[in-house]
Amino acid sequence: MPPIDAAPNLTTPTPPSTPTVPAIEIRETGGPDVLLPVDRPAPSAPGDGQILVQLAAAGVNFIDIYRREGRYPLPLPAVPGEEGSGTVLAVGPGVTRFAVGDRVAWTTVLGSYAGQVLVPEDKAIVVPDGIDMHTAAAALVQGMTAHYLVNDSYRAQPGETVLVHAAAGGVGLLLTQLLKRRDVRVLGTVSSPEKQKLAEANGVDDVIRYDGDCDCDCDCDCDCGQDLAAEVRRLTAGEGVHAVYDGVGAATFDASLDSLRRRGTLVLFGGASGPVPPVDVMRLLWGGSLTLTRPYLEHFRATAEEFTWRAGEVFAHIADGTLRITIGGTYPLARARDAHADLAARRTTGKLLLVP
Repeated sequence: MPPIDAAPNLTTPTPPSTPTVPAIEIRETGGPDVLLPVDRPAPSAPGDGQILVQLAAAGVNFIDIYRREGRYPLPLPAVPGEEGSGTVLAVGPGVTRFAVGDRVAWTTVLGSYAGQVLVPEDKAIVVPDGIDMHTAAAALVQGMTAHYLVNDSYRAQPGETVLVHAAAGGVGLLLTQLLKRRDVRVLGTVSSPEKQKLAEANGVDDVIRYDGDCDCDCDCDCDCGQDLAAEVRRLTAGEGVHAVYDGVGAATFDASLDSLRRRGTLVLFGGASGPVPPVDVMRLLWGGSLTLTRPYLEHFRATAEEFTWRAGEVFAHIADGTLRITIGGTYPLARARDAHADLAARRTTGKLLLVP
C-alpha cells in the first residue's frame, strides 16, 4: 500500500491540564469524511469490571461502516470501532482475569478507535504467547464470525459444496480455511485477478469472477457479465450448492438464493453492498424449501464463557496453522477515513488495521 500522508488533526477543546489521547470521532452520520481525527480526554480510571488498555491496533470491520452510515444507530458524538488489541494499563474493582501489563484483545467494545480504551472484562481475552498484537487485533471479529458460521449457522459436512462470497476478504479467507479443514468443496466469488490468486492460495476450489473480465458473451446485467447462479449450477452439474455464506447483501442476495439446491441454506451475515430489501418468504418455498438465516456475532458470543471458548479456538487455530491471518493494510489512526473508503470500494484483501 502506498504511503499515506498525515491527516490534519481536528481537536476537541479540553482544558490544558487534561491528558488527551488520539481518537476518531463521528459527529454526524455519512461517508468516510465524517470520521474526524481528534484529541479526546483520556479515559478515567476503569470502573467495576473494566480494564484500561493502551491500544496497539484497532480492527476495521464492515459494522464500523454500518454505524458510520447510520444503519446501526449510535448516540452522537461517538468514537467508532469495536475490536482491538493492546496492553493493560489499569484494572478496575472486581477484575480477576487480567493484570497490569497483560496483552489482550477484545471485540464488540464501542470506542475502539482511540489511543486508550475502557474494555469490559468479559469482552477481552489474553493474547497467547507467540501471537503478535497486530495479528491479535486482526483475528477476533472475523475469526469468530467464520467460527460461528461454520459451527452454528450452517455446519457444512465433508463432501458438500458451498459458495462463499468475497472469498478474498477478511471473513472469506478464514471461512474458506475452516471449510477446507472439513473437506468441503468451496466455490468463491472475487473481483480481481489478484484476489483470485489469494482465494485460490487459501483453498477455494473454483473461483467465480465478477469484475467484468470474464470471457463469457452473455447479455445479463450482473457485475461480471455472467449469470452467477448459472455458473454455480454449471460447476455443480445443475444441482446448486448446499449453502451460501453471503456477507455482501443487496448485490448478491438474489443470485445467492438462485444458487441453492433443494433444501439449501442461505447464511446472510452482512450487507457490504447495502441492506437486502424485505423478502417474500414464499421465495423460499418456490426455491425448494430453502432456509434463510441472518446471524450476528454478538448473539454467538453472548456470554463470557462462550466468548472465551470461541476466541480461544480462533487463537488455537492460528497457533497450529489452521488459520492464516492476512493483514491487507495498516493505516495510521488519523487516516481511518481512507481505510473505510478502501474497504467499501473493494480495494482491499484480508484485514485492515488502524494503529495510533
